[in-house]
Amino acid sequence: MAAHVIEEARRCLQCKKPLCRLKGCPIETNIPEMIRLFLAGQTVEAGRMLFENNPLSVVCSLVCDHENQCEGNCIQGKRKDAAAVQIPSIEHYISEFYFDKIKIERAPDTGQRVAIIGSGPAGITIAVKLAALGYRITIFERMDKVGGMMRYGIPAFRLSKKILDRYQVKLREMGIHFRPNTAIGGALHLDDLFNDGYDAIFIGTGVWRPRRPHVKGESLGNVHYAIDYLQNPDAYDLGDTVAIIGAGNSAIDVARTVVRQGSGNVTLYARRRRIAASQRELDYAAVDGIEIQQGMAIKEFTEEGPLLTPRIYDDEGNLIREEEPVLMKADSTIIAISQGPKDKIVNTTHDLKVSDKGLIVVDEQGRTTREGVFSSGDVVIGAKNVVLAVKYSKIVAKAMDEYLTAKRNAQ
Repeated sequence: MAAHVIEEARRCLQCKKPLCRLKGCPIETNIPEMIRLFLAGQTVEAGRMLFENNPLSVVCSLVCDHENQCEGNCIQGKRKDAAAVQIPSIEHYISEFYFDKIKIERAPDTGQRVAIIGSGPAGITIAVKLAALGYRITIFERMDKVGGMMRYGIPAFRLSKKILDRYQVKLREMGIHFRPNTAIGGALHLDDLFNDGYDAIFIGTGVWRPRRPHVKGESLGNVHYAIDYLQNPDAYDLGDTVAIIGAGNSAIDVARTVVRQGSGNVTLYARRRRIAASQRELDYAAVDGIEIQQGMAIKEFTEEGPLLTPRIYDDEGNLIREEEPVLMKADSTIIAISQGPKDKIVNTTHDLKVSDKGLIVVDEQGRTTREGVFSSGDVVIGAKNVVLAVKYSKIVAKAMDEYLTAKRNAQ
């Protein structure tokens, strides 16, 4: 592994205008500097730089859409008979090497408490940034462990749960309190947190409500939602033939998990001719023996399998006609067409505005319409990815620090 990474690092051209960073990386990781430090024997310094820029660097190196981001913009990959530098492999090696060495110096205790609701990428980012600034942090998580959608929505073959377990240990070492199995909006509400002396609250609850196609048969016993399935695949007995409605990256995560759970015939059905999943994910699906059928819209769910309407498109992707629905025999069907936010917090909190999609409305700094409450991540921007959650949460952490500092100085 190390020799491969070193060889790849040596292929970096150290571009004066590195498109891998400026165009490819949503969080603008300084990739050339990372590689320069690594090759100079300063791996700890490279890891420190990565972590300070992106506390979830070790995760992003595994789950980002690299072919359309850093690696996809590498100049080496644009050259004839050449391949892009495998940037994520280098980043992961460095981040993994540095992770257990992380020692974050905390600023003096401000005496102010911050509640963080949700321990996904947004919540972890806010917790790390504000704890380092001297704030007393408590994370409230409705599940039993840290990670949010990273733990319960990304399969283990893409992201090892051991990495997230190490984050839980690291957060504890930073003095961050963790309250598992605690859903705000149930026994405790936002008002309770303010009444107990929290000076600011961050909402990073993600999107856990399955998006429904709203067709007949969704409640049948052989029909399931992707986000529910991924949380505990072992709880499901799907049979040998499984149909999956959807063709994004999450749908492929489901399909590849289903195959690993023992089902022998797995087919993805995409409504449109265009497939939303990345080419890399499609390649993995192919080698796992997963079939994909395009232009198949769900009409109805039945106990024999989904009833699908074939859609015929022209060469430009315009719909020409729909044909008679066809029954696709399947033991089970999984709906994998994205997710939306749950509304527990919103329904139990006054003055918290949400959009027509149920997403929390914020300004550019993540301030919600309620004083002292901030938000970012998927619950604000919809189901996206880890790196975008981190990117916006860094902005919000700075805004929260400014808010808390002003509040402290006013007392």
